[in-house]
Amino acid sequence: MRLRLLLLALGTFAVGTDSMVMAGILGLVARDLDVSVPAAGQMVTVFALAYAVFAPLLATLTARWPRRRLLLAALVVFTAANALSALAPTYETLLATRVLAAAGAALYTPTANAVATGLVPPEQRGRALGTVMGGMTVATALGVPLGTYLGRVEWRLTLWLVVALGIVAIAGVALFLREPPAAGRSATPGLRERLAPLRDRRVAIGVLTTFAYFLAVNAVYIYLGTAVRTATGGDADRLSLVLLAGGAASVAGTWVGGRAVDRLGADRVLLLGGAVAAAAFTALPWLGRTMPGAMAYAAVVSMAGWTIGVALPHRLVSVDPANAPLLISLNSSALYTGIAAGGATGSAAIALLGERWFPLTGTALVVAATVLAGAVRGGRRPVGRLAPTPSAVSGGSRSAP
Repeated sequence: MRLRLLLLALGTFAVGTDSMVMAGILGLVARDLDVSVPAAGQMVTVFALAYAVFAPLLATLTARWPRRRLLLAALVVFTAANALSALAPTYETLLATRVLAAAGAALYTPTANAVATGLVPPEQRGRALGTVMGGMTVATALGVPLGTYLGRVEWRLTLWLVVALGIVAIAGVALFLREPPAAGRSATPGLRERLAPLRDRRVAIGVLTTFAYFLAVNAVYIYLGTAVRTATGGDADRLSLVLLAGGAASVAGTWVGGRAVDRLGADRVLLLGGAVAAAAFTALPWLGRTMPGAMAYAAVVSMAGWTIGVALPHRLVSVDPANAPLLISLNSSALYTGIAAGGATGSAAIALLGERWFPLTGTALVVAATVLAGAVRGGRRPVGRLAPTPSAVSGGSRSAP
């Protein structure tokens, strides 16, 4: 069981590295392709928005596919797209390949998370999600620094690193995750049944909650260098230490989050995590004035943020376990939309409140997200085991090693 979850996490590690490492190589991309840094930054925005659009669409269109085949197809598309990005001769070509990479990522990550929830009993879903999402946080702590370091020599090497990670993930899934029996495939729900969860108020509020949480986090995170400039003195190495503290705490956050969700329930974790994150944002104008304070902030908010990140998809899956792939894809879509909107929101907050006080915007947003989370608290039907249809468990057969 643990091996299968780690195999799924290999893919999320590759996806996480790809989606987060671009910020570290924007200057080199801009110089090489003769565009401005803000124009190069559109790579991140295009990827996030394409992911947000593709995730629910592809989850619905591929609902009848066997999960193992779907995971492999998604990884192949993702890896090939990154190879094309590494070879892109022009800015326009690079943007097009980022859209293709987002399609592969949007197909893989929600599928992997849905498969993970189908591999374990309901009371262990939090830990399963924490393990698979842990690939994203390990990417923050290891993949992003390594990719950024390689990019200092040549930005295309960063993308070749992602290609190598994708190939390893493809090999792992192909060799060790076997196809499940085809039983129950004739009972696969049709398109209307698959879209039925979208009419559920609890799903709508859950998706909006995810958007609000990740908007809050990224409105501050994207401009963290500005928020802690007094502590770092503008020195890149000192800022790297702050980011490293946050990356290490992110890994711990998914581990703690998975176990906390299983023991306390997603509702309590969301409320507790939201309160901790709100306190951290509120304290940042003071913590950001010293290195110990800045590192403490990065660790606390990253731990709280990724604990919340585990609870959110778990909560959505509990609304309608048989439609886990669609629900998790909607959660992923809201997550990336929040990331895409974070840049503009943070920029507006700096213009309105100034460089020291703009983190208070994060406080307001995370409080709003926590209120939304409480709006449907206790209103869900009991958590049940995922229905044994291909949509939930096809790629995660219990017969796999």
